[in-house]
Amino acid sequence: MTDVTFGRLMDLIPREAWPHEALSFTPWLADNIDQLSEAVGIPLEITGTEIAVDTFAADILARNPSDGTVVLIENQLEQTDHTHLGQIMTYLSGLEAHTVIWIAPKFREPHLSAIRWLNQHTADDFAFFAVRLRVVRIGDSPFAPIFEVLEKPSHWERKLKEAAKPAVSNDPESQLRAEFWNLYAERYPEIAAVKPRSGWNYWVPVAGGRLLFSAYIARKNCGVYVRPPWSGDRDAVATLVMPFRNELESDLDAVFDGTKDHFLVKKRTPGFGIKEDWPALVDWFEEQRRRYTAALEARLGEPTDGE
Repeated sequence: MTDVTFGRLMDLIPREAWPHEALSFTPWLADNIDQLSEAVGIPLEITGTEIAVDTFAADILARNPSDGTVVLIENQLEQTDHTHLGQIMTYLSGLEAHTVIWIAPKFREPHLSAIRWLNQHTADDFAFFAVRLRVVRIGDSPFAPIFEVLEKPSHWERKLKEAAKPAVSNDPESQLRAEFWNLYAERYPEIAAVKPRSGWNYWVPVAGGRLLFSAYIARKNCGVYVRPPWSGDRDAVATLVMPFRNELESDLDAVFDGTKDHFLVKKRTPGFGIKEDWPALVDWFEEQRRRYTAALEARLGEPTDGE
């Protein structure tokens, strides 16, 4: 026997907690994204909600800060349907997402099968999750959300274990790149927290996050450019920067370009392979970062509430 009093765990209808999907659940999830992050095992940083894609709007767009990839989160408060599955595929290509998290209180078996098929037939750097949303309480206790992962990539546990390991590589090229970025962080501690996405680049938000400044290293040359943020697209950047094209090209001694989402490109030789040149290259990168930041913010200013 025990003196402990037990209550009964009750499942509630999610709409009892969030009456409206877009107006109540999506904002709540964006503010509490850490709970979903813990369930799926992915670090998540919100970059936007209700992101327009053609005539549709993706519920939540996030970024995985460990590798810089885009994460699409599509949520429902009702059983899954074909409409949302089709929208997810549209968003996947339009937003260049590498991870999709579909949240609903109940999944139809054909939709779980579709998630399994996608995980089995796409490249390993793509991941698709089916996450069941539950709302529970005991007696008169506060509501408690629960995220249950129903489907995920078969290799996901292995991938998480590999990601948790120290970033050590026996590849001489990888070690050389790591040494270079470590030197950069030592000379300029203010960018120490900015980790290279792939070893070749690092990205820093500028102009209120509407653009990303990127520095890259390669064997033949190194350089800098600006690109769209993870939730943006090249057309939006082109529209934003085009009115100041001539001024920026002149002030920064850069080429407007626009191919592969790269704008205001500026290159420097030699590449990063000559270690004796590293201090000068690091100083050049930092000079460009400050010049680009000042030039862009002077012309674009701070974003308004509608931007």
